[in-house]
Amino acid sequence: MNQATVQLLTDYYAAFNRQDMDGFLALLTDDVIHDINQGDREVGKAAFAQFMDRMNTHYKEEIVNISITTNEAGDRAAAEFTVLGEYLSTDEGLPEADGQRYNLPAGAFFDIRDGQVARVTNYYNLQDWIAQVSG
Repeated sequence: MNQATVQLLTDYYAAFNRQDMDGFLALLTDDVIHDINQGDREVGKAAFAQFMDRMNTHYKEEIVNISITTNEAGDRAAAEFTVLGEYLSTDEGLPEADGQRYNLPAGAFFDIRDGQVARVTNYYNLQDWIAQVSG
C-alpha cells in the first residue's frame, strides 16, 4: 500500500464529509476524469464542481466505513464505503424527494497523478437506492 495515496483519499473523503468543496476540488487535477455511476464521463475540474453543486442541492451525504487499497506505486487505488444519505429535493428523472434516508454500499476507483486525483469512477447499485427512497 502507498501511504501518500491512502492519505490523499482519506483527505478527499474528509473534505467531502465536511462539504468543503474548495478543499475537495483542490485534491483533483485540472483535467480530472469523473465517471458517474451508470452515467456519463465528464472531464475537468469545472465539470466536477458543477456535478457536486447539483449533488449538494439534492442530497446530503456522509461517507463512512471507508476501506482504501492502493497499488505499490500509488497511482491506482480503490475505496469501498457506505453512503449515509438524505434525499433533500427531487433530482430529475428520479423518485420524488421527501427527506428519505438511505444507507448504500458503494465503491470508487482512482487514478492518481502528481499527488492528486486524476480519475474517479464511482459505483453503487441505483436500483437499491431507488428501492430505499421509494419504500
